[in-house]
Amino acid sequence: MKASATVHIVGAPVACADGVKDTWRDVAEWAAGQLAAHFGESVQVQYFDLFDPARPPLPPGAQLPLVLVNGEVLSSGGKISVPAIRRQLEALGLHPDGH
Repeated sequence: MKASATVHIVGAPVACADGVKDTWRDVAEWAAGQLAAHFGESVQVQYFDLFDPARPPLPPGAQLPLVLVNGEVLSSGGKISVPAIRRQLEALGLHPDGH
């Protein structure tokens, strides 16, 4: 049976001089593409807006963006790091697609 994992990214729109930008959503979509190219269908990435009622619960003291892998906090605040997510997925037994 092939291993699989879920990555949840929680962010919020960012206000700037040009209005409101969904920067973290854009980065999450880019990260999802990178992870899909590496792991195929073994990994599912889902972005949640901070005020989305369907978002996973936030741990105490969480900062945005929040990255959860299989419900466990990988990072809180800072950047959305595809290499860090990939290392965590590999530690969970996921392998590059086709290997």
